Order: sequence, then structure tokens, then C-alpha cells
Amino acid sequence: MNFTKTTEQSSKYEHLEKMSVAELLSNINNEDKTVPLAVEKALPQIELLVAKVVEKMKIGGRLFYIGAGTSGRLGIVDASECPPTFGVPFDLVNGIIAGGDKAIRKAVENAEDNTTQAWIDLQEQNINENDVVIGIAASGTTPYVIAGLEKCHENNITTGCITCNDGSPLALTAQFPVVVVVGPEFVTGSSRMKAGTAQKLVLNMISTATMIQLGKVKGNKMVDMQLSNDKLVDRGVKMIMSEIPVDYEKASQLLKEFGSVRKAVENFK
Repeated sequence: MNFTKTTEQSSKYEHLEKMSVAELLSNINNEDKTVPLAVEKALPQIELLVAKVVEKMKIGGRLFYIGAGTSGRLGIVDASECPPTFGVPFDLVNGIIAGGDKAIRKAVENAEDNTTQAWIDLQEQNINENDVVIGIAASGTTPYVIAGLEKCHENNITTGCITCNDGSPLALTAQFPVVVVVGPEFVTGSSRMKAGTAQKLVLNMISTATMIQLGKVKGNKMVDMQLSNDKLVDRGVKMIMSEIPVDYEKASQLLKEFGSVRKAVENFK
């Protein structure tokens, strides 16, 4: 398939090693400023994908991210932050990386080229027709991800993707593609930079919008968040105070009694 990988085209900057620190930072920042504008162009695609994820979750489905390298790690970050932020089960949003958990910290040789492992990894999670699988790959050519989505289709499982190259094999494979064209990187081919930032922004949108649609936010507050440390307990107490007419001591008592901001507010008499 012939298509142009804009993420791997030569940087528009030359002789980076001759730049001062100030010049390097300024130029990287100038490139980063273009990313939200590229994401904005993909909002209609993101909307379609979120709507499908919400639809599936309302009938008991789950969300899976699959990726390799930076893309896989970003999926894991987003998935791992959903339970503490929104109080959802740990297995509602899942991140899977080529090469397994050890690849989170260290690159695993040839893991992204394996065309059978993604489906094996998904089967280990008892993947089913109610679930949605989103493949993440800046290049849009990662064999692990593409083959995983193809197997999903064979098994009637809904797929989406996040990629940064228009017309890529991944974008053409996914049923709900999200394509954010960020162009060449500051350091040629280093897709952990603008492409990675774009993927993180889209993942934030997908998970946050989905959880809000599922009722996990009230007003603008994380009323179902896990109270896993003193900072979050204090935040929860203050949330309760903002919702009902009680002082800090009473709000703290209610939070301890009911275990969540939502339940404390709903059960206040």
C-alpha cells in the first residue's frame, strides 16, 4: 500500500545540535502548539467512536486499548487512571501492550511485528462481542495492532483506532478510525513527541467523555473517585461541602460513613 507517513518525514528544523537550549525549547513548543489544532479536525471521528464505546458499555461491554511502544504505554496510562478517577472496576478499561507488561519499561524486540499475539492477549481477557478494541499506532502500520483488529472483525467485535497518518493500513482497517495528522516531528521520526501528545489528548477525550456519559461525574466533580490517599479524601470532603450545607467536620464524617462523595450527598438528610 502506498501512502505517505508524514510522521516520518524529515523535520523542518536542521542542525538541532547547534541550537541553544532556549532555541530547542522554543522550537519544540512551537511544534507542540499545532497538535490541538490537528486534534480539533478529528473531533467528528472521535465523537463517533465515543458514542459507540458508550453504547457498548451500557450493555455490559468493556474498552480495550492495544498498541506497541509509546502507543501501548499511553493506552495503559489512560486505562489505569480510570478506576481511581471515576470509581469504575479495574477491568472496564484495559490497556494491552505488545510484548506484555515488561514492555512498559523496556522495549521488547520484534513484539510489534507479531501478527498473532494481539488476539491471544485479547482472548486472555475473555474478549466478546460487547467489547470495543481501539488500536493505537502513530504510524498506522504496526502489524501487532492491525492483525489484532482484523481478528476482532472476524469475531464481530467493534474496533476503532488512533493514528497520525492519513490513509494508513490501520485507519483503513478500523471501523471507527481517528486520524490526527500532526506532520513531521521536531526530531525526525520521533513519534513519542507530537504524535504521542496527540494520542494522549484523544485518549483523554475518549475516556473522560465516556465516563461523563455513563454518569460518573456530577456537575463538574469526580463524585465516584477512589479515596486512596489523604489528598483525595480532603478533596472529597470539600466536594461534599460544596454540594450540601455542612461544615468540614460533618462532611468528613459523612464521607467516612458512606465511602464516596456521591453516596454521602445522596444520603444526607
